[in-house]
Amino acid sequence: MNVPMRYLTALTVAGSDSGGCAGIQADLKTFSALGVFGASVITAVTAQSTVEVRAVEALSPGIVRQQLEAVLDDIPIDALKTGMLPSPEIVEVVADVIDRYALKCVVVDPVMASTSGARLAPAEVAAALRRLLYRRVSLITPNIPEAEALSGKAIRTEKDFRAAAEALLKQGCPAVLIKGGHLSSAGSVDTLFRQDGEAVSFSSPRIDTANLHGTGCTLSAAIAAYRALGQPLEAAIKSAKTYVSSAILSGSKRTLGKGHGPVDHFFQLGIRN
Repeated sequence: MNVPMRYLTALTVAGSDSGGCAGIQADLKTFSALGVFGASVITAVTAQSTVEVRAVEALSPGIVRQQLEAVLDDIPIDALKTGMLPSPEIVEVVADVIDRYALKCVVVDPVMASTSGARLAPAEVAAALRRLLYRRVSLITPNIPEAEALSGKAIRTEKDFRAAAEALLKQGCPAVLIKGGHLSSAGSVDTLFRQDGEAVSFSSPRIDTANLHGTGCTLSAAIAAYRALGQPLEAAIKSAKTYVSSAILSGSKRTLGKGHGPVDHFFQLGIRN
């Protein structure tokens, strides 16, 4: 008798982007592109385009919990990533569910603002992340503004990454990947800091494009996908960085909307209209 193979799975807990560039939409595209079955729990709905975020409406903690439990009671989840967690109460729900279902591979993208600069989470969320999530996760992936907000340390150069990361590690994070895309340097350098290892940097050429909407979501989703596929953390980050760089390069050759367009999640398919 042939035994069916189980899908490898990743779950995203994040906000919805009506424009399709970031959030849940970017995460599910990334999972699919990398061969992982994606499930989703929506935490908030945004009225969003490539140009702006017009409105944000958080869902209730109750419906977020029900979505999580409905998925986890049925589907084995190999990796979890979180994006926009719009309230401390939702952070608390996620932390409780991680414990109840003994989820081991958890990547947190601490989304604070959109590419266009709109604030997506109140300041109280940062305190909830520190208090409830850090010690329960495998990795957090802040960009520079997020790392500054969470650590209280100013970051002006790559040398400043360490002070910010050390502050976050002291707060309980087992590993921190600080993304260097906001620095004005020739390359894009992301650096991994761990409680139990040396810092490791991942570099890629900087691509001249405005189509960077959703890159943070895509990177954290790709890390989760590669972890679901069985790669150890450092290898998963390296693979994810390569995937995102290629998606940015391909997306730089296309256009969508009037503002910050998306990366090309499905560049590997080679299908173009």
